[in-house]
Amino acid sequence: MAYPNDGSIYMTIDALLPIISYVLVSTFTPGPSNISSASMGILHGYKNTLRYQAGLAFGVFLLMFLSGWFSAALLHRFPALEPILQYAGAAYILYLAFSILKASYNFTETETKSLGFWHGITLQILNPKLFVYAFTLFAGFLAGIPRALFTLIITAVLLAAISFCSTSVWALFGNAIKSYLRTPRIRMAVNVLLAISLVYAAISLLPLG
Repeated sequence: MAYPNDGSIYMTIDALLPIISYVLVSTFTPGPSNISSASMGILHGYKNTLRYQAGLAFGVFLLMFLSGWFSAALLHRFPALEPILQYAGAAYILYLAFSILKASYNFTETETKSLGFWHGITLQILNPKLFVYAFTLFAGFLAGIPRALFTLIITAVLLAAISFCSTSVWALFGNAIKSYLRTPRIRMAVNVLLAISLVYAAISLLPLG
Protein backbone atom coordinates (compact mmCIF):
# COMPACT_ATOMS: atom_id res chain seq x y z
CA MET A 1 0.00 0.00 0.00
CA ALA A 2 1.18 3.50 -0.83
CA TYR A 3 1.83 5.96 1.98
CA PRO A 4 3.55 9.34 1.84
CA ASN A 5 7.15 9.52 3.01
CA ASP A 6 6.94 12.91 4.70
CA GLY A 7 5.55 11.66 8.04
CA SER A 8 2.06 13.02 7.38
CA ILE A 9 -1.12 11.05 7.97
CA TYR A 10 -2.46 11.68 4.48
CA MET A 11 -2.96 8.70 2.18
CA THR A 12 -3.23 8.24 -1.54
CA ILE A 13 -6.62 7.32 -3.00
CA ASP A 14 -5.25 3.86 -3.83
CA ALA A 15 -4.46 3.32 -0.14
CA LEU A 16 -7.71 4.83 1.13
CA LEU A 17 -10.24 2.96 -1.04
CA PRO A 18 -9.60 -0.55 0.34
CA ILE A 19 -9.70 0.81 3.89
CA ILE A 20 -13.07 2.43 3.19
CA SER A 21 -14.34 -0.83 1.66
CA TYR A 22 -13.26 -2.85 4.68
CA VAL A 23 -14.64 -0.39 7.24
CA LEU A 24 -18.02 0.10 5.55
CA VAL A 25 -18.64 -3.58 4.85
CA SER A 26 -17.56 -4.59 8.36
CA THR A 27 -19.63 -1.85 9.98
CA PHE A 28 -22.87 -1.84 8.00
CA THR A 29 -23.48 -5.58 7.49
CA PRO A 30 -25.85 -7.36 9.91
CA GLY A 31 -24.26 -8.14 13.25
CA PRO A 32 -25.18 -7.99 16.95
CA SER A 33 -25.02 -4.18 17.13
CA ASN A 34 -27.01 -3.53 13.96
CA ILE A 35 -29.63 -6.23 14.50
CA SER A 36 -30.26 -5.25 18.13
CA SER A 37 -30.51 -1.57 17.09
CA ALA A 38 -33.02 -2.50 14.37
CA SER A 39 -35.06 -4.53 16.83
CA MET A 40 -35.11 -1.69 19.35
CA GLY A 41 -36.00 0.84 16.66
CA ILE A 42 -38.96 -1.25 15.51
CA LEU A 43 -40.24 -1.94 19.04
CA HIS A 44 -39.46 1.32 20.84
CA GLY A 45 -38.85 3.99 18.18
CA TYR A 46 -35.60 5.58 17.07
CA LYS A 47 -35.41 8.14 19.89
CA ASN A 48 -35.36 5.41 22.53
CA THR A 49 -32.35 3.74 20.87
CA LEU A 50 -30.04 6.75 21.17
CA ARG A 51 -28.53 5.93 24.56
CA TYR A 52 -27.90 2.36 23.46
CA GLN A 53 -26.35 3.56 20.20
CA ALA A 54 -24.16 6.00 22.13
CA GLY A 55 -22.90 3.09 24.24
CA LEU A 56 -22.18 1.03 21.14
CA ALA A 57 -20.26 3.93 19.58
CA PHE A 58 -18.29 4.59 22.76
CA GLY A 59 -17.40 0.90 22.94
CA VAL A 60 -16.07 1.12 19.38
CA PHE A 61 -14.04 4.20 20.32
CA LEU A 62 -12.44 2.43 23.29
CA LEU A 63 -11.55 -0.71 21.35
CA MET A 64 -10.23 1.22 18.35
CA PHE A 65 -8.06 3.44 20.52
CA LEU A 66 -6.65 0.52 22.51
CA SER A 67 -6.10 -1.58 19.38
CA GLY A 68 -4.30 1.29 17.68
CA TRP A 69 -2.06 1.85 20.69
CA PHE A 70 -1.32 -1.87 21.15
CA SER A 71 -0.57 -2.53 17.46
CA ALA A 72 1.72 0.51 17.32
CA ALA A 73 3.66 -0.71 20.37
CA LEU A 74 3.83 -4.24 18.98
CA LEU A 75 5.11 -3.19 15.55
CA HIS A 76 7.58 -0.74 17.07
CA ARG A 77 9.02 -3.55 19.20
CA PHE A 78 8.82 -6.22 16.49
CA PRO A 79 8.79 -4.49 13.06
CA ALA A 80 9.31 -7.82 11.27
CA LEU A 81 5.76 -8.76 12.29
CA GLU A 82 4.20 -6.18 9.96
CA PRO A 83 4.11 -8.29 6.76
CA ILE A 84 3.04 -11.36 8.77
CA LEU A 85 0.13 -9.45 10.28
CA GLN A 86 -0.80 -8.05 6.87
CA TYR A 87 -0.97 -11.55 5.38
CA ALA A 88 -2.98 -12.72 8.40
CA GLY A 89 -5.30 -9.74 8.03
CA ALA A 90 -5.77 -10.44 4.32
CA ALA A 91 -6.57 -14.09 5.09
CA TYR A 92 -9.17 -13.03 7.67
CA ILE A 93 -10.78 -10.58 5.23
CA LEU A 94 -10.97 -13.29 2.55
CA TYR A 95 -12.62 -15.57 5.11
CA LEU A 96 -15.05 -12.75 5.89
CA ALA A 97 -15.79 -12.33 2.16
CA PHE A 98 -16.51 -16.06 1.82
CA SER A 99 -18.78 -15.96 4.89
CA ILE A 100 -20.72 -12.98 3.53
CA LEU A 101 -21.09 -14.68 0.14
CA LYS A 102 -22.91 -17.56 1.86
CA ALA A 103 -24.78 -15.43 4.41
CA SER A 104 -28.54 -15.87 4.75
CA TYR A 105 -28.79 -13.48 7.75
CA ASN A 106 -30.65 -14.36 10.90
CA PHE A 107 -33.18 -11.78 12.05
CA THR A 108 -34.86 -13.89 14.71
CA GLU A 109 -33.50 -11.79 17.59
CA THR A 110 -36.20 -9.91 19.48
CA GLU A 111 -35.59 -7.30 22.14
CA THR A 112 -38.56 -6.60 24.44
CA LYS A 113 -36.98 -4.00 26.69
CA SER A 114 -35.18 -0.81 25.83
CA LEU A 115 -31.40 -1.10 26.28
CA GLY A 116 -29.18 1.68 27.61
CA PHE A 117 -25.68 3.13 27.34
CA TRP A 118 -23.91 0.47 29.40
CA HIS A 119 -25.62 -2.34 27.52
CA GLY A 120 -24.07 -0.94 24.34
CA ILE A 121 -20.55 -0.75 25.79
CA THR A 122 -20.84 -4.27 27.23
CA LEU A 123 -21.97 -5.74 23.92
CA GLN A 124 -18.97 -4.26 22.10
CA ILE A 125 -16.45 -5.35 24.74
CA LEU A 126 -17.80 -8.92 24.58
CA ASN A 127 -17.81 -9.01 20.76
CA PRO A 128 -14.67 -10.92 19.62
CA LYS A 129 -15.24 -10.00 15.96
CA LEU A 130 -14.83 -6.33 16.85
CA PHE A 131 -11.39 -7.04 18.32
CA VAL A 132 -10.32 -8.85 15.14
CA TYR A 133 -11.74 -6.03 12.99
CA ALA A 134 -9.88 -3.39 15.00
CA PHE A 135 -6.55 -5.22 15.07
CA THR A 136 -6.72 -6.03 11.34
CA LEU A 137 -7.42 -2.38 10.61
CA PHE A 138 -4.58 -0.95 12.69
CA ALA A 139 -1.94 -3.67 12.34
CA GLY A 140 -2.67 -4.17 8.65
CA PHE A 141 -4.17 -1.25 6.75
CA LEU A 142 -2.95 1.54 9.04
CA ALA A 143 0.43 0.07 10.00
CA GLY A 144 2.30 2.62 7.89
CA ILE A 145 0.90 5.84 9.35
CA PRO A 146 2.21 7.77 12.39
CA ARG A 147 0.65 6.78 15.74
CA ALA A 148 0.67 10.07 17.65
CA LEU A 149 -1.95 10.31 20.40
CA PHE A 150 -3.91 12.91 18.43
CA THR A 151 -3.96 10.68 15.33
CA LEU A 152 -5.21 7.70 17.34
CA ILE A 153 -7.97 9.73 18.99
CA ILE A 154 -9.16 11.23 15.69
CA THR A 155 -9.13 7.82 13.99
CA ALA A 156 -11.03 6.20 16.87
CA VAL A 157 -13.59 9.03 16.91
CA LEU A 158 -14.10 8.72 13.15
CA LEU A 159 -14.61 4.94 13.35
CA ALA A 160 -17.02 5.38 16.27
CA ALA A 161 -18.97 7.96 14.25
CA ILE A 162 -19.22 5.53 11.32
CA SER A 163 -20.46 2.88 13.75
CA PHE A 164 -23.12 5.28 15.06
CA CYS A 165 -24.23 6.03 11.50
CA SER A 166 -24.57 2.29 10.87
CA THR A 167 -26.65 1.54 13.96
CA SER A 168 -28.78 4.62 13.23
CA VAL A 169 -29.53 3.39 9.71
CA TRP A 170 -30.53 0.01 11.11
CA ALA A 171 -32.61 1.56 13.91
CA LEU A 172 -34.44 3.79 11.42
CA PHE A 173 -34.82 1.42 8.48
CA GLY A 174 -34.27 -2.03 9.99
CA ASN A 175 -37.68 -3.35 9.00
CA ALA A 176 -37.19 -2.41 5.33
CA ILE A 177 -33.62 -3.75 5.28
CA LYS A 178 -34.79 -7.07 6.70
CA SER A 179 -37.52 -7.35 4.06
CA TYR A 180 -35.07 -6.76 1.22
CA LEU A 181 -32.48 -9.19 2.57
CA ARG A 182 -35.11 -11.91 2.88
CA THR A 183 -35.57 -11.79 -0.92
CA PRO A 184 -33.11 -14.40 -2.28
CA ARG A 185 -32.09 -12.57 -5.47
CA ILE A 186 -31.56 -9.25 -3.72
CA ARG A 187 -29.69 -10.94 -0.88
CA MET A 188 -27.39 -12.74 -3.32
CA ALA A 189 -26.68 -9.54 -5.27
CA VAL A 190 -25.85 -7.69 -2.04
CA ASN A 191 -23.68 -10.56 -0.82
CA VAL A 192 -21.70 -10.72 -4.07
CA LEU A 193 -21.12 -6.95 -4.07
CA LEU A 194 -19.95 -6.97 -0.45
CA ALA A 195 -17.74 -10.02 -1.00
CA ILE A 196 -16.06 -8.42 -4.03
CA SER A 197 -15.39 -5.27 -1.99
CA LEU A 198 -13.72 -7.35 0.72
CA VAL A 199 -11.62 -9.33 -1.76
CA TYR A 200 -10.39 -6.01 -3.17
CA ALA A 201 -9.53 -4.85 0.35
CA ALA A 202 -7.70 -8.11 1.11
CA ILE A 203 -5.59 -7.96 -2.06
CA SER A 204 -4.72 -4.32 -1.38
CA LEU A 205 -3.55 -5.24 2.13
CA LEU A 206 -0.95 -7.72 0.87
CA PRO A 207 2.63 -6.36 1.07
CA LEU A 208 3.37 -6.82 -2.64
CA GLY A 209 6.33 -5.22 -4.39
